[in-house]
Amino acid sequence: MFIAMNRFRIAPGREAEFIEVWRQRDSRLAEVPGFQSFHLLQGPGDAQATVFVSHSTWESAAAFEAWTRSESFRAAHASAGQQRGLYLGPPQFEGFEVVL
Repeated sequence: MFIAMNRFRIAPGREAEFIEVWRQRDSRLAEVPGFQSFHLLQGPGDAQATVFVSHSTWESAAAFEAWTRSESFRAAHASAGQQRGLYLGPPQFEGFEVVL
């Protein structure tokens, strides 16, 4: 199993907008071979940012990597740059192989 996570820093006061962007997103993940589950996690916030993490589980790292090269991936990320000021920098990716 492989876990893919992206950490986002979101402008204070725009948390609900960020959640709605993800709620309305046509991710197409359910039709992707090897996809298992997805969660959007909200972490701590302060005067500078609120942390969110997208967390998806995959059958394997190869399945995740295949998705990142797919038309489904391009379609799901087509409007990524439209929310100016919402994101405080690019997402920080972390990938993990499940060992236990």
